[in-house]
Parts: sequence; structure tokens; C-alpha cells
Amino acid sequence: MGLILKPIDIVDDISQEDFINKYLNPRKPVIIKNMARKWPAYKKWTMEYMKEAVGDVVVPLYDSSKADPAAPINASAAKMKFADYVDLIEREPTDLRIFLFDPIKFAPKLLDDYISPKELMGGFLDKYPNMFFGGKGSVTFLHYDIDMAHIFHTHFNGRKKILLFDYKWKDRLYRIPYATYALEDYDIENPDFEKFPALDGVEGIECYLEHGDTLFMPTGWWHWMKYLDGSFSISLRAWDKSWGVKAHSLWNLTVQRNFDNFMKRRYKTRYMNWKEKKAVERANMALEKGLPR
Repeated sequence: MGLILKPIDIVDDISQEDFINKYLNPRKPVIIKNMARKWPAYKKWTMEYMKEAVGDVVVPLYDSSKADPAAPINASAAKMKFADYVDLIEREPTDLRIFLFDPIKFAPKLLDDYISPKELMGGFLDKYPNMFFGGKGSVTFLHYDIDMAHIFHTHFNGRKKILLFDYKWKDRLYRIPYATYALEDYDIENPDFEKFPALDGVEGIECYLEHGDTLFMPTGWWHWMKYLDGSFSISLRAWDKSWGVKAHSLWNLTVQRNFDNFMKRRYKTRYMNWKEKKAVERANMALEKGLPR
């Protein structure tokens, strides 16, 4: 059977009514082709432009190696001047990535280059856009976002492959306890179903972004991303109206993250081994029960 991957809905433009009824309320992903074509960024945001804006800033870089059991989540592998990093990803493939980077802190003029899609929904965190840069072949591991926000993810200067999974599949994806990411021992693009049988039959969405495409990812959706070219994206985040989702976000950001970091510092590899074992046990149990139904 394998993974059951379906294509994503793609629209050129969309009205607020259709967006809310077809995608926001049912929490269903969609690609909007023309949203960012109205932004100054659509033409302005080249690699050279970004280098001019924030080139001297030293940025943390992340690779695809397995996380250090003792390190807090999102601990970087290296640091580099932003301009040097852009030169690197334009020159050659690399698994080094930049994520959760806020260039507007250093270049406020970038605020004028994009427009939050308030005509579609409210709740945007206008002052906190995140940007993500990756070299050809670099991969963002399978995870869902800790703050449980809705995301409008717009890509620039290349192509990106994305796999998406509804939150309900979390246990079958071998979710690590007290974390928002999956077991790092399998390749979701080419899973070994003998070693990880719970992945067999998991349903998801496969899609590709090109320059100017915007992906709407509803709250809680798991995502895995692969840069097919050296390129970058910006994520505009919006709160869900549900108090349950907001409570989940608060729990993740405070209780869960602080507890997890404490346990990592205290027990290191012993704690990580327990978490990985528990992820496998929960996945096997969900498979045996036929979950999710």
C-alpha cells in the first residue's frame, strides 16, 4: 500500500467566502498561485536583494543530522554571515538551512514588500514573519509548528517539494513524546515499511511550490520540505479562533517545551532513548487499532 499521497488543491485566486468554507473551516491545505504576485516582493526578492538587505548579519545554520539528545530543540549546527550563506546555496548543493529567521528586525524596509492576506482571514501576527532559506537538496524534518498557527507559506527563487499530513496521523508518524517532530530514523520520502510499518497506509498530500506560490497550511498540519533549488520562503502566521487550539499552543510553548528541555539537560541520551522507544510503541499501537478512524 505505502503512503497514500494525493495532490493538493490549486487555485489562482480565491474569495474570502470560498477560502473560509473550503479550506479554513475544514482545515484543508491549498496552494494560491496569484496571492504573492500582488506583492512588491514578487519581483524584488532576489537573492541579491536579500544580501543587500541583511548580508552582514551572522545567522545560525541547521543541517540534517540527528538532534543532540542534550541540546535544546532548534540548536544550530554552525553560524555564517548571511551573504556568505546565500553565495553558498547559489553555488552548490548543501544541507545547511536557515529557519525561523526574522530579517525584518535588521531591515525594516522589507515590511513594505509583502501584504498579509487579511482579505481572507484575520488574526495575523504582522510583526513576526519567519523566513526560511535552504540549499539544493536540504530537508526540513517532519514536524508540526509548536504555536499551532495557520500558515501562509510563500516561496521565492526556486522550487520546493512538500509532504503534508493531517494532525490526526500524529501517532502513526512516530511522533516523539513531549515534542512536535517525528522519529528521525526514517525517510518519509522513501520509507522502509518493514522497519516502520505504521507508516504503511498513512494518508497525506504531496505538492510543489515555485516562485510566488503560496501554500496555506492549517493549524496542526505536519509538514516535510525539500529544497529542489537554493531558494527561500516567508511564513505569515495567523491565530485560529478556537480557544482549544490557543490552549494547545500555550501548552506546547510553555509546559511541554520547558519540561522537555529540563529532561534533556538532566537525562540526555537516556531520556531520548525512552522517547524514541515510546514513539515506536505508540505507532504500533495506533496501527493495531486501525487509528485514526
